[in-house]
Amino acid sequence: MQRRMLSKEDEAATGGEDVQVRREDQEKINKFSTLHQKEVALEDELKAKQKEKEDLEEISMELELVDEDDKVPYKVGDSFVSLPQPQVLEMLSASTESIDEEVSVLREKIDSIHEEMEGLKTALYGRFGRSINLET
Repeated sequence: MQRRMLSKEDEAATGGEDVQVRREDQEKINKFSTLHQKEVALEDELKAKQKEKEDLEEISMELELVDEDDKVPYKVGDSFVSLPQPQVLEMLSASTESIDEEVSVLREKIDSIHEEMEGLKTALYGRFGRSINLET
């Protein structure tokens, strides 16, 4: 089997062209990497918040079965305080709403990062073609 060497034109067409990495290109690559790391951290935080919300909703459903006159232990800081069931349900509801707001903020941040990363991808792929891999 004979191997064929690529000509310069073939190499350029396949993206094997040597393109000099300018300082501004390296800055864009570094920015993309930093944004990707932030995105991963925010995604992890988002998953944790969603899990926390699910847990609070599950606890609220369980508390619906408790008699309204019963006292329920509720964690405040490092201590537990016995509170009436309706008050605990209100506090859980407020916590759930707070988490919803935090989730919304996290999603906005993630969307903003995605937009910025797409802009960087466009610029870098335009300059380097297939010789750079920015897939995350």
